[in-house]
Amino acid sequence: MRQRQERLRELLKIEISEILLKRVKDPRISSLVSITEIKLSKDLRYAHVFVSIFGDEKAKRETLIGLESAKGFIRSEIGKDLRIRFIPEIIFELDDSLERGDRILRIIKNLGLNEKD
Repeated sequence: MRQRQERLRELLKIEISEILLKRVKDPRISSLVSITEIKLSKDLRYAHVFVSIFGDEKAKRETLIGLESAKGFIRSEIGKDLRIRFIPEIIFELDDSLERGDRILRIIKNLGLNEKD
């Protein structure tokens, strides 16, 4: 079961990324959206899709609204492309770990520069 879940998670990550990049026409969804992780429920019926969105808070809110409105389209496209029994319900969640990591690296870099002075 674990291997099947891993395989499905990777397939969904690739498929959703491609759908967002090439097929979704919503202007609120920019090309600066990347899927960082997908967590599947044990019964494979729910997919928590963690997205990193580059931009200010307003752009992030607008993009999340666009993603929410595109969920049905994305699920139907997944159903056309992948031959799986159940298409998981998609739940988009904002992942700010990349921004936190970047902020931490800047702080470390600044601390390192200050020590040399």
